[in-house]
Amino acid sequence: MKPVPHATSLRRAPVQRRSAERLSRILDACADLLDEVGYDALSTRAVALRAGVPIGSVYRFFGNKRQMADALAQRNLERYCERVAERLAERAGDGGWRAALDAVLDEYLAMKRTAPGFSLVDFGNQIPVGARRADPNHRVAERLTRLLCGHLGREPDEDLRRAFLVAVETADALVHLAFRVAPGGDDKIVEEARELLRAYLARVLD
Repeated sequence: MKPVPHATSLRRAPVQRRSAERLSRILDACADLLDEVGYDALSTRAVALRAGVPIGSVYRFFGNKRQMADALAQRNLERYCERVAERLAERAGDGGWRAALDAVLDEYLAMKRTAPGFSLVDFGNQIPVGARRADPNHRVAERLTRLLCGHLGREPDEDLRRAFLVAVETADALVHLAFRVAPGGDDKIVEEARELLRAYLARVLD
């Protein structure tokens, strides 16, 4: 079963498997429609129709399309972290942080290129969603700090947390630039971003 967004983004969290599967269909439909019509033209009715569920099923989980986008952003973050964790597990025993950084950046690029709706919502940056105190890049940096420190056998301190937050903000800005320059992401800008991140993180990781 696909991961279910954190309960805080839902009116009612799914309990039964059938309900969770219906929620996944709703979010899948939302993601597809975001690519097709954009956020402004998105409607809960269109999502219900695409998902093949009654409109009441959508409102059971979400009060409006912004809450749907928030839940999609949270699901994107869960899937991204799972993919990064899998890549890091494949490199178990390889404590090199540069290889870990490549995994983090490459999985983000892969989702930008292939995940439905991701180019508009990603983790909530493109369409600002969620509570103001839960800034998307802070959430991403917090999750990546735990994953990377676990992989590297490091205990995160304040300097390391700050460095990862700055790295996430930098990567976010440069990857979005790469995708503005070219639909699939300009390779030269991506490589510039990779080199910049390596040089910056070397201060705290070497």
